[in-house]
Formats: sequence, C-alpha cells, structure tokens
Amino acid sequence: MSRREVRLAAVPALPRLYAEALGNQVRTKLTGSSGSLVLPEVEHCVTGVRAELPRLEAYQQLVGDTVRGTLPSVFVHGTVFPVAMSVLAARDFPLPLLGMVHLSNQVEHLRPIRVDETLDVRAWAEKLRDHPAGTAVDVVCEASVGGEVVWVGTSTYLAKGIWAGQRPERRGDRPEFVAPVQTGAWRLGAGAGRDYAAVLGDYNPIHLGALPAKALGMKRQIAHGMFLAGKALAQTAPRDGGYHWDIVFEAPVLLPSTVSFGVASTRKLMSFQGWNARSGRRHFHGAVRPL
Repeated sequence: MSRREVRLAAVPALPRLYAEALGNQVRTKLTGSSGSLVLPEVEHCVTGVRAELPRLEAYQQLVGDTVRGTLPSVFVHGTVFPVAMSVLAARDFPLPLLGMVHLSNQVEHLRPIRVDETLDVRAWAEKLRDHPAGTAVDVVCEASVGGEVVWVGTSTYLAKGIWAGQRPERRGDRPEFVAPVQTGAWRLGAGAGRDYAAVLGDYNPIHLGALPAKALGMKRQIAHGMFLAGKALAQTAPRDGGYHWDIVFEAPVLLPSTVSFGVASTRKLMSFQGWNARSGRRHFHGAVRPL
C-alpha cells in the first residue's frame, strides 16, 4: 500500500499535539459525528533528528540506566514518539487520542545507535481492528541512519467503547497470575508521571495528576508505560549488538505505588514481569532476546 508522505519541519511538541487532539475530540462531540473508522493512508516524516545530551542524561538517571555512548531503546522511542503522535492527533485520524489505552510494544533495535548519529524518522498507523473492549490500532515508527533502518517500534493502542465493526465476544478469563521470584521493587511516587514527562515531553493528562486523570476515566494518575519499560530494559537489555524486545501492559500502575519486579533468564532470552504484591495483579510482562 502506498502512503501519502507528510513532511514535518521538525519533531512536533507533544503538548501542542495533545491540545490539537483535544480540540478535535471536542469538535466531534459538538457536531455529533466522527465519520467512518478508516485509517488515513499517510506517513509523517522528519529528518535530521539528534539526541539531546542533557535529556539523555536525565533519562538515564530517571530509569537507572547505564551511561554509555549508545542510545537506550526506550529513549529512542521517546525521541521519535511525537512523530507517531502527530499521526494520531491529526484531524483525519478516526479514533480519539486522549483516553486511548496503551496495550503493548514490539521493538526491533537492529544495532547499537551512537549518541552522535542523526536519525530520519517516519511513522504511520495500520491494522485497525476490533477488540473485545473497543478498537485497536498499531502505530509503527521507523528510524534510519543514512538510509539504514536501525530501529522499528510498533505500539498498540485501544480506543475503549468504540467498534469499527461488530462487537466481538469477550474471551474467557485470563489464567491466574502466579508471582515469580521477586528480584527487585520500584517505589514510584505521585509525581513519577510528571518526572517522565519533564524528560521526554509526554504530557498526556492521565499521567500528570489525579484531577486530569479522573476527567479521562482513570481512578488517579498512572505511570507511563514506557517509563516502566525503560526501567525494565535498564536491567535486561544487552549493551552491544541488536535485540528484540516486547512488553504487554495488563493493569495500570496507579501513582503512588510500589511495583514488584522479577527477571528470569535462559540462554536465548530474558523475561520480566511487574506486579502489585498487595492485590496480586500483574501490571506488565515482556522479554528481551538478542538478534
């Protein structure tokens, strides 16, 4: 499928994108029509993207990652994330951005990316599909260096209560979660969402405070999924060579909170899980394997 290319002058600012998305959602409510659930055949592109060293150092300190001459994978995600969000915040995108649920990520970090390398980024949405709780969509972001693809991330989101077609039947209950051996615990304060936003610019209201989170259907503010992924990868990602990693989010981490964390390793991969020891609910699980 050929996609129309939308060239952006620079990586957009996320607060502006969220404001535009809010305006689109208000406009849709006032007019009473959201149109058909059809994805626009476009990709948004930015060239000449470089890591900001102060932001990189702040990120490494925030998630407990090692200071080194290559970029952590979640930092790459945070750097290119606004390009992907510009696709979702556009007026022709059929689902409401604000309030969407982050379900999962799959990333191919194809080789180490040096801090001084310049990235060309493109992003698009695909695979709009029914989900028992609404409509799911994949947002793909690709980073290249001199024409060589070095990083590809696919983020899956859910628009709850909106169906593209016939509402599917709910599947059976998930298997009961049995907590693995705990290898660590993360104490996350009420301001963890604001701390992550200050570093990587993701000022989605559901992460910033109780009142804006409640306005969008949450009990209180929740941790960024990619903040949790970054802390997990700081302990599991290889320091040299390419690797694949994925993470599935099952239950939000309400802030403040303590997350129990466990890592298990085999010869081929390292798996990890995070859960709430009090409730017995798993927050996320994922794995890392070398390419």
